[in-house]
Amino acid sequence: MPKVLITGAAGTVGGFLCEGLPEYGWEVRGFDLQSGDGDWVVGSIQDPEALDTAFAGVDAVVHLAGSSHEAPFETISNANLDGTYQVFEAARRAGVRRLVYASSNHAVGFTERSGLLTTEVPPRPDTYYGVSKVFGEAMCSLYADKAGFQAVAIRIGTCFRKPKTARMLALWLSPADACRLFHAALTAPDVHYEVVYGVSDNTRGWLDLEPARRLGYKPQDDAEIFAGEFPELTDADPEYGHVGGAWTRFGFGVQGG
Repeated sequence: MPKVLITGAAGTVGGFLCEGLPEYGWEVRGFDLQSGDGDWVVGSIQDPEALDTAFAGVDAVVHLAGSSHEAPFETISNANLDGTYQVFEAARRAGVRRLVYASSNHAVGFTERSGLLTTEVPPRPDTYYGVSKVFGEAMCSLYADKAGFQAVAIRIGTCFRKPKTARMLALWLSPADACRLFHAALTAPDVHYEVVYGVSDNTRGWLDLEPARRLGYKPQDDAEIFAGEFPELTDADPEYGHVGGAWTRFGFGVQGG
């Protein structure tokens, strides 16, 4: 069985992948500040020695770890800029070349909604967090070109057991589809550097899934089954006008500011 290292394995998406990827033939090693079950290394993504231990004997890496919310720039810089650099360097030292990076819709969050958004739009982050995801995508491109990585950056919409807001009806990535997508990104042939959106096959979807489908992703879930739980979004709603929703109204470094 091939072995995949998942950084941030104790988080929400990491938990879904640790649970689901073995069904696709993967042996999983978790890496996080918190301890977990099974094959697991406790450590920080800013600790090269801990990362070297975690990378020993793995075939691929899914990089999820870091700050998952808007925060002061120092926090974002340490966790999402330096931490991402450290993970990429550890992968290079270990000879691991298949890397799947958890980017975010917030890398293009200030993009105004108009039709189906393709991956060809330029970066337009809505927060320091979004800036860090643009940085991570750029690192994927650089390490693909200079270090021979086969890198896929997945701009995740929102990944929970079920949508929590009306906006999430467009951006939801179900746990099962997350496993399908990350498995496709880990196994697609002839990958150099790809950017794809990470959402389910949502009836109200805003994001173009064709690049992910080309990797072999076959989504099976649709947030529409939860539509009756939420009011309709209107043009005046802060969740509606931009891809990043209300994140475009946060103050610098402040979630919900």
